[in-house]
Amino acid sequence: MGVGTGRIIYSHILPNALISILSTLTVTFNNAVLSEAGMSYLGLGVQPPVPSLGRMLSEAQPYLGINPWYGIFPGLLILLLILGIALVNEGLQREKA
Repeated sequence: MGVGTGRIIYSHILPNALISILSTLTVTFNNAVLSEAGMSYLGLGVQPPVPSLGRMLSEAQPYLGINPWYGIFPGLLILLLILGIALVNEGLQREKA
């Protein structure tokens, strides 16, 4: 009917694929955060001048008996970051559905 390819993609394909794209992006972001924290915890992540939540957990491990908040706050931040992104994803899926 004379409609361009860009308009077909923008008006028909993209709105239907948006929920799947957002879900994939949030799961990938959460996996990246967990991977970086895990690698840094093992000492294989970013090097010491750069802050990392995994390295903070690793450095706090000897002090957990004396000062447990050294390990609680980085762990809680990882948990809240991943949970927050997952809840945003859930809200966007419910809004689109």
